[in-house]
Amino acid sequence: MTEGNQTVISQFLLLGLPIPQEHQHLFYALFLAMYLTTVLGNLIIIILILLDSHLHTPMYLFLSNLSFSDLCFSSVTMPKLLQIMQSQDLSIPYAGCLTQIYFFLYFGDLGNFLLVAMAYDRYVAICFPLHYTSIMSPKLCVSLVVLSWVLTTFHAMLHTLLMARLSFCEDNVIPHYFCDMSALLKLACSDTHVNEVVIFIVVSIFLVLPFALIIMSYVRIVSSILKVPSSQGIYKAFSTCGSHLSVVSLFYGTVIGLYLCPSANNSTVKDTVMSLMYTVVTPMLNPFIYSLRNRDIKGALERIFCKKKNQLSL
Repeated sequence: MTEGNQTVISQFLLLGLPIPQEHQHLFYALFLAMYLTTVLGNLIIIILILLDSHLHTPMYLFLSNLSFSDLCFSSVTMPKLLQIMQSQDLSIPYAGCLTQIYFFLYFGDLGNFLLVAMAYDRYVAICFPLHYTSIMSPKLCVSLVVLSWVLTTFHAMLHTLLMARLSFCEDNVIPHYFCDMSALLKLACSDTHVNEVVIFIVVSIFLVLPFALIIMSYVRIVSSILKVPSSQGIYKAFSTCGSHLSVVSLFYGTVIGLYLCPSANNSTVKDTVMSLMYTVVTPMLNPFIYSLRNRDIKGALERIFCKKKNQLSL
């Protein structure tokens, strides 16, 4: 479509993953299995926390929201990727692209804030165990969750509106499997200076600051643990925080590697692989990380299965 002398783009073309045609079916099956595992794993965590009263604690309130966030975050990009690989339909409408950007930022940021809340919960549990119940009150926990949802709404809307004001000319090919903001900014034929400044400022606040808060909380946790003479106490504390630290490392490691430490040769393949790590792999691994070494989750599974078994036997 043309307005005056300027071409207005009604759709973009997503190139997908750089996979040879003969291997498309193999990778389609792999990514479909990974996506179904993500959905099933996170749904199980959410349902377990809802059904088992033993898991109605601050930590599992945050975890249930994180599982929901991971499920939705993966669902923002994976269905379109699978469609591209199966039907070779590369097109995505302009409005669909902006919608994908909004929900990608929304659920990505939501997971980011929830990780901070979980780090604070572990900090209070280990450094102030006697005051844990009074500090992590239901009111505070719900407030932290609501604040996370509200802040991400404004952040995602800000970037989406800034992207909507840009003009795009004839080049509508995005060398990615989703509408990545950095890739879209390169295609814009209008001034992107405001977008770039806002991204820099917001990344500093919404990514670096939460990461710094998590690091600070764990520095305090480690210093508190080292003061405990009991080896059993040290093991218990580290086992409690181990799963959360693993998730934090996976999430921030890939995001920081992609956005704050870009490759010198601006490798599209490297960016795509790094994006796959935090959009596909991390949401899939989180349920396993939180369940494999978590006695509470295992106990909840056993209780629910035993309850169902007893009901069937009656």
